[in-house]
Amino acid sequence: MKSLKPILVITIGVLLSFTSCRTEDDVAIDPPTEDTIEANSTIANLMANVAINDGSFDNIIDNASCLSVQLPVTVTVNGIEVTVNDDDGYEDIEDIIDLFDDDVDSIEITYPITVILADYSTVTVNSDAELAALSVDCPGENEDDDDIECIDFQYPITASIYNENNDLINTITINNDNDMYDFIDDLDDFAAVTINFPITVVLADGNSLTINTVQELENAIENADDTCDEDDDNDFDDDDCDNCTTSELDMVFADCTEWTVDKLERNDNDLEDNYVGYVFEFNSDGTILVTQGANMFNGTWEADGSGNNIAVTINVTGLSDFNDTWNLHEIDQDPGEIKVDLRLGDDRLRFESDCSSDGGVDDSTLVSALTNGDWYVTYFFDDTDETADFADYTFNFASDNTATATDTNGTTNGSWATTSGDQTQLGLILNFGTSIPLDELEDDWDVLEVTNDIIRLKDISGGDGSEDFLTFERQPVDGGIDDSALVSALTNGDWYVTYFFDDVDETADFADYTFNFASDNTATATDTNGTTNGSWATTSGDQTQLGLILNFGTSIPLDELEDDWDVLEVTNDIIRLKDISGGDGSEDFLTFERNPFDGGSGNDNLEDILTDGLWFVASYVEDSDDQTSNYAGYELDFNIDGTVTASNGSNTNNGNWAVISGGDQMVLNFGTDLPFEEFNDDDWNVLSVSSTEVIIQDVSGGNGGTDTLTLQKL
Repeated sequence: MKSLKPILVITIGVLLSFTSCRTEDDVAIDPPTEDTIEANSTIANLMANVAINDGSFDNIIDNASCLSVQLPVTVTVNGIEVTVNDDDGYEDIEDIIDLFDDDVDSIEITYPITVILADYSTVTVNSDAELAALSVDCPGENEDDDDIECIDFQYPITASIYNENNDLINTITINNDNDMYDFIDDLDDFAAVTINFPITVVLADGNSLTINTVQELENAIENADDTCDEDDDNDFDDDDCDNCTTSELDMVFADCTEWTVDKLERNDNDLEDNYVGYVFEFNSDGTILVTQGANMFNGTWEADGSGNNIAVTINVTGLSDFNDTWNLHEIDQDPGEIKVDLRLGDDRLRFESDCSSDGGVDDSTLVSALTNGDWYVTYFFDDTDETADFADYTFNFASDNTATATDTNGTTNGSWATTSGDQTQLGLILNFGTSIPLDELEDDWDVLEVTNDIIRLKDISGGDGSEDFLTFERQPVDGGIDDSALVSALTNGDWYVTYFFDDVDETADFADYTFNFASDNTATATDTNGTTNGSWATTSGDQTQLGLILNFGTSIPLDELEDDWDVLEVTNDIIRLKDISGGDGSEDFLTFERNPFDGGSGNDNLEDILTDGLWFVASYVEDSDDQTSNYAGYELDFNIDGTVTASNGSNTNNGNWAVISGGDQMVLNFGTDLPFEEFNDDDWNVLSVSSTEVIIQDVSGGNGGTDTLTLQKL
């Protein structure tokens, strides 16, 4: 049943008032017949279709152009929660979806939500099934619908209402599309209605028209219909080339001279990995130069058209996969990175440039380390650990972007280049040709960490979206490590995160997860929302003999666990891990135990632990400077009265200690006694506590340096 709308209620009230109180002094005013708008007339239907609720702008969420979701709304996109408050939220969703081209994308709506229908009425929806039932009658993607989006009214607009005696009884103001739709819907309740001209309408290209009569308005709407892309598909803001020009494409190609193939799909085959190391240069004279190591290919390119109808023709001798007349789909310009996306049916070609000539990606640290001396592969993971395949190779990278891989059979030539990464700021392109196993290294790798001693890389496979890892170090792999104790414990039963520290204690984020590690190097993390698949592998640690690589993908918070952890302790009941962050050198800590995290700090018994027996300094690192040797031979005795002594037989240091903040912090003060005055601080953060080891850390308030002290029980 149609409810009475505010405009109608007001109008009826006015009408009754005028009818009951009319006197012989009232003057009858005949409305101009040619400007009268009647219910169900052509002009009325056209005006309603212009004003109808356009639900296509949020199709990325609801896949329905005839309805929209009232904001704010919360959705989970590929495991990442996004709250949409405005158009920027839709952009955030699209950015997450576009992160990978070959994964399976999912958008989960957090219910209940409020849905706005075509007539601006609202419905509360509590499930996907209810939403599907509402949208079942919506036209499909880019199918014809009643909504006219290529012309808009400029508000406010006023309308005059007459009664059956042709008396002007009211003038109303229409302020938005909702008011206009209700106004048209209620025309049959009025004797006669006219629009007070002139009014202004705005076309899709931004131009305005002044309308003086009903007939002019009817003509303007009919002429505008279907003159623009109404974007009635499920990809948000896919009309990025509405205003594209060939001049813009010329300028982009001129500004960024080195382009690589970011995506190439022909006939459902992903081919981009075949062109790693190929560099394209699009010249202003219409020629193309493609280089790949010492190989060179010549061709031509041209662009013609405008907006969403720009045809880009590419023809390169010897590279038939690129040769076609493509449609320019998008020019995506971000700081330090530009992408040109071309489409042809289901085929896709996307070029990418980091615009290094314009001061884009900073590769100086990587280039300096890479071109200085020999490197060895100490870890390579592609579905399985294949590090041993590269055990005999010595790699050298020259400043002219050539490279060599040498083993007992001789030298294989290759090439390298820096670029912007897909998920990181910096990327490294490697290509050693088709020789096995060096062909496995051919890819555009994301750079995770660079020092003079280690280069860690990661790549998202173009096929199934799995992650590959590659690590170069200064010393060759030693043929393996003894990981038997770790593997035996890890693959035997369930584990729970009882401590996770990354700048702050984030243990509670993992409280609901149960972890299981299988002997085939797969892993699962299960909570009430389901199971997330992952992988694990052992390796040599950065600062310990043994390391553990974990990867559970990009789902929050499991993405935090992705790293190559140093193994500090392994028993059947506890696995303690540490990692030095590649950026600021801070330390992260991760502990697995057999029993779930209980929600507490876990440090409430720190006083009892420290006062039970003697302790020694197992490690003290101040701002990356290992000073452990200064404390060799000292035994620390923590007394219940808050005093502490550190003695090596000939020298005794006296101090005070306390546990504060519910066990989360610790105070130490040895006065001026060397070398223990280094420990003086009143806010050591307690990172890890067990009956045999305590780890505390302090971040200096001045320079942000990090001190880490590890005490172990004698």
